[in-house]
Amino acid sequence: MATVLLLRHGRTTANAAGGLAGRQPVELDDTGRGQAERVGERLRALPLAAVVTSPLIRCRQTLELALPDAKPVEDEGLIECGYGDWEGQPLKKLAKEKLWAVVQQHPSAAVFPNGEAMAAMSARAVAAIRRWDTRVTAEHGPDALWLACSHGDVIKAIIADAMGLHLDEFQRIVADPASISVIRYTPTRPFLVRLNDAGDLSTLVPPKRTRRRKAASSDAAVGGGSGA
Repeated sequence: MATVLLLRHGRTTANAAGGLAGRQPVELDDTGRGQAERVGERLRALPLAAVVTSPLIRCRQTLELALPDAKPVEDEGLIECGYGDWEGQPLKKLAKEKLWAVVQQHPSAAVFPNGEAMAAMSARAVAAIRRWDTRVTAEHGPDALWLACSHGDVIKAIIADAMGLHLDEFQRIVADPASISVIRYTPTRPFLVRLNDAGDLSTLVPPKRTRRRKAASSDAAVGGGSGA
């Protein structure tokens, strides 16, 4: 079977502001554009057989900067989770909602008001990736590489499935902006080849704080967050 590179879009204005973009047409900020250009330097060295993307503008912008000569195919299966009434809200405000604890601890039961169930998001994203992987393998052979550009929670759900994890464990996974995770599917099992690879260890350095530092939170950033 082919090997898929899962690329999260670069940082957006919503990520930088601490908001949950959802399916709103938010765009990359200057940092995100730089991230897309840098990841493109690595991706252009690879013989990608296909490039597939979420239809949202932040993913399309990322690919325009990273792979300007590519012709991405949009797939609704890779679109961001439908957060419904949560879209556009600050994450600090959402953390006070009762549903937040469900999203953190039991996401397979989370259904966003006027939105999508996280379990449904996971199912359609995994189905899209496996469908494309089968197609690329049939057309280009088992050694083919292909790229899918999507969103933080979507990528985390795909990785959890590949690792044989229940969706309730997917908040343990991190997918930073413009990071690459790699999965190789086989007839028996998938292999996680790389995880959250940004090619830049500087993101691990904690930011300077002018005020007393808060204790590290155990909560995962819904939507994927702005990076480490």
